[in-house]
Amino acid sequence: MGFWPEGYRCCVNITFDYDSNSALIRRALLDIVAQSRGRFAPNVAIPRILDLLDTHEIKATFFTPGWTIDNFTESVEEILSRGHELGAHGYFHERLTDLSKEMEETVFERSMASFERIDVKPEGFRAPYWLISDRTIKLVQRLGFKYDSNFMDNDMPYMLVWRGVDTGLVELPVEWMLDDWPQFETHRRDPQTAYDVWKPEFEGIYELGRYFGLTCHPQAIGRISRLKMLDRFITEMKEKVDVWFATCKEVADWAREKLT
Repeated sequence: MGFWPEGYRCCVNITFDYDSNSALIRRALLDIVAQSRGRFAPNVAIPRILDLLDTHEIKATFFTPGWTIDNFTESVEEILSRGHELGAHGYFHERLTDLSKEMEETVFERSMASFERIDVKPEGFRAPYWLISDRTIKLVQRLGFKYDSNFMDNDMPYMLVWRGVDTGLVELPVEWMLDDWPQFETHRRDPQTAYDVWKPEFEGIYELGRYFGLTCHPQAIGRISRLKMLDRFITEMKEKVDVWFATCKEVADWAREKLT
């Protein structure tokens, strides 16, 4: 008997870290050109991505810093209006490992306040850069999140145990090889190279009946040649009719039911 809902062999979860220019505002306030690259996300990439997801009838999760919500509210509301999920992702895309206890608490407070302004209570948290402090998980618990998406120790959802204690959080594991940022921004690889990394991993995950979590960034994947590659990749994954395309919330809710 498989893990996934009846009729499905494996799960594909597509997420977008909607950073916009949040990190650039924080670390390079006067770098106007760099900030403009971040604005490519709300100006161009998000509409393209939403149309692509509509075409494929797929819902996704957008992990969104508070800065993005506050400054590109219309864009974020459009994401919600299309039926997608929002998750928390810091305020200025901060490195939580660099912050004091008080500063980290302030980041979470500002982030949650941004979500409150659009009447959303996020159920999931993903740390910017996938960097968490020794305090982060306790903050995530205290603020009522239902799932976390930061660890890289599995390719299946699991119940997170932190420091030997059951947190009650579902963990949706991630992996750098399934992140578009190293492919397109760090190493400036072409779309075919990214496809050649992702496609064999998906095929293996499908054979094993496990969990394929793909992380994208609108300002990176939204460039048209890259988005056409993603379109092709999704089309090919959908050709296997027993693949469950699900949001993080859907995966977390299902995993909790199966594991507890």
